[in-house]
Amino acid sequence: MVSLYINQRRVGEVVVLDLKGRIRISGGTVELHKAIRCLVEEGKTQILLNLSNVSHIDSSGLGELISSHISVANHGGVIKLAHLTERLQELLVITKLLTVFDVYDDEDQALATFTGQVLTVVEPRPFFM
Repeated sequence: MVSLYINQRRVGEVVVLDLKGRIRISGGTVELHKAIRCLVEEGKTQILLNLSNVSHIDSSGLGELISSHISVANHGGVIKLAHLTERLQELLVITKLLTVFDVYDDEDQALATFTGQVLTVVEPRPFFM
């Protein structure tokens, strides 16, 4: 049983992922993980997560949000969050993750913050043994 549905759409250079359902250890985190990693592999690193229809998120789901945030940032991009439910907003405040993510109540406002954003190219670092 799929617990998370993901609809992907493009708005300019930004990929918006509309999430619906539950982001939890029993499956939702796997779908989100795959979706974000595929976008990064395609070079799409300006990502907005629409969380208005997320009914539940557990610690594994929070971990995946953090992991995705780091992965995208390491490739010169950013993940922003929009339309947090009241429950998810409280959870991000309690865990202090609200300071990690850019969070917006309005999708248009969130999309406007992507314009003019300078993306950095991450140079590979030499590895010596």
